[in-house]
Amino acid sequence: MTADGIIATLGVAIFATWLLQTSLGRRALADARPRRNSMAPYTPLIPFLVWFLGFSLANSVVDFIAPPVQGIAKLIRDNVVFGVLALLTVIGLILPLASYHFARGLKGFGLRPKTIPRDFGAAFLHLLAIWPLMAVMFMATSVIGQWFQGPNFEMPKHDTLKIMGEHPDVSLQVLLAILAVVVAPLIEETVFRGMFQSMIRSHLGRPWPAIIATSVLFVMVHANLSHWPALFALSLGLGYAYEKSGSLFRPIFMHVLFNGATIALKLTE
Repeated sequence: MTADGIIATLGVAIFATWLLQTSLGRRALADARPRRNSMAPYTPLIPFLVWFLGFSLANSVVDFIAPPVQGIAKLIRDNVVFGVLALLTVIGLILPLASYHFARGLKGFGLRPKTIPRDFGAAFLHLLAIWPLMAVMFMATSVIGQWFQGPNFEMPKHDTLKIMGEHPDVSLQVLLAILAVVVAPLIEETVFRGMFQSMIRSHLGRPWPAIIATSVLFVMVHANLSHWPALFALSLGLGYAYEKSGSLFRPIFMHVLFNGATIALKLTE
């Protein structure tokens, strides 16, 4: 059996066990406690807009004050700006907002260092369980694309993977890998799961509507529409992991493992 087949078999087995133990998922989050917070509906928009829209502004400022560069140097500088802005958003804005608005501060937000070992192992199992569903979504999207655009339709690569394939420069590839595996999961999970999902659940009261609504927001910030179905499945798994454990480290680790596996597969092609 191939590695893909082994992963799919393990994932289906874990997912089937989860279905059996939770009455087809109906009791999966029955004991999930809401994270008490005082966020207004607009609060998560603050770090989101700083991060999402601030990149263009920060890039313009850097282009204005720094000497002009092109090619790989331009790609490196743009991605450094993105990474620095993302980390500053997390450290300087999201964590202070969480400390202020969540009961028990960062612990209530889901950042408890003592849970890290348990969360990493659980993140691996959660990702295995959701992997076959993502694969099905990916294949279904490919089939639908071929129906509408012909047999030559190919799923577009993520921008990061595309750049890595087109530019073999080692420094650029290392930078992109760090951003994809470390920085992107950190900023995206603290914004979407930590801020948006917590706020939505505090207003709707139930976990699944909050997970679904957050997943819709999550996929909408990604440019490739053909990636949305698989990303939606991933986001459901990330949101479930957060609600089930109460730990933000768990979806962060899931995201890290997913992005890391994606890049590793690309590099071994």
